[in-house]
Amino acid sequence: MSAPEQNPNPAERAGGVRNKPEQPKSDEPDFNTLFHAWVESHRASVVDSVGRLIKQPIGSFFTCLVMAVALSLPMGLALLLDNVERLGGSWQRAAQISLFMQLDVDGAQGQVLREQVLAMPDVSEASWISREQALEEFQQLSGLGEALRELPENPLPGVILVTPNEVDRDNLEALRQRLAELPGVEQAQLDLLWVERLTAILKLGDRFVFGLSLLLIATLLLVIGNTIRLHIENRRTEIEVVKLVGGTDGYVRRPFLYMGALYGLGAGLMAWVLLAYGLGWLNEAVIGLAGLYNSDFGLAGVPADDGLSLVLGAVLLGYIGAWLAVARHLSELSPR
Repeated sequence: MSAPEQNPNPAERAGGVRNKPEQPKSDEPDFNTLFHAWVESHRASVVDSVGRLIKQPIGSFFTCLVMAVALSLPMGLALLLDNVERLGGSWQRAAQISLFMQLDVDGAQGQVLREQVLAMPDVSEASWISREQALEEFQQLSGLGEALRELPENPLPGVILVTPNEVDRDNLEALRQRLAELPGVEQAQLDLLWVERLTAILKLGDRFVFGLSLLLIATLLLVIGNTIRLHIENRRTEIEVVKLVGGTDGYVRRPFLYMGALYGLGAGLMAWVLLAYGLGWLNEAVIGLAGLYNSDFGLAGVPADDGLSLVLGAVLLGYIGAWLAVARHLSELSPR
């Protein structure tokens, strides 16, 4: 007797296609899971770094203070140089060309010549000083008012003060020669010696600040590197255990990088406060000295852009110093 025929699948009886077996789901995590794990890892590193700094408040404070002093020195010198440059006045006005007119040039002719000079492309400003104005100013400044009144006629010529667009010795000399050839001009005088001396002094100051900045940057890297090295030594056993259970170099490095950036952040903020307070304290004496010379000059404070650049630069230096320190010792942190 033959075996009973098995009942086919209902889908097969209806002429359908046999259902395919379900494919096993992939065990790989999706992007959202990886992203949340990455964020959580960084958050835990930041919290851990902040907690360890808070547990050592005195040591963290003095480390930031040393870095802040090193940061504030070059920035403070740079700000002082900017104030000295501002004290000297604008370079264009400091390098004015004085056109002494012939005695027979009257006010109307002087105004026409001033308009002609002002139309030149290399000229920024031009002002006319009449013979009467020149005599009045000379009487006030020289103290010889009574003696000058006894003169039969005004011996001073009219003057056109020319302010150039830029300060360049060759261009200024060429402009002076063109102005000296104008009709009615007796003499064109340019006194640029003191401007060149001040420029040379400021260039020397800039180079000094640049060299000092390089030295102090190297000092900051050494300070932050040595500080991070001490933290690494204190956590050597913990790091070896983490690497033993499969922790990557990036996972081990991350808390120390955040710690270096936090040191830099604290140092940058403290340097900003030191500069603001120091310039304010020094400004009191500067205002008093300027007042003796009938001047309203005062030191400018720390601009917001410079302060933010200082903080960001300090954070970057702290990060780089921590990276160098960890990279130096990471090869030694292998499980024993």
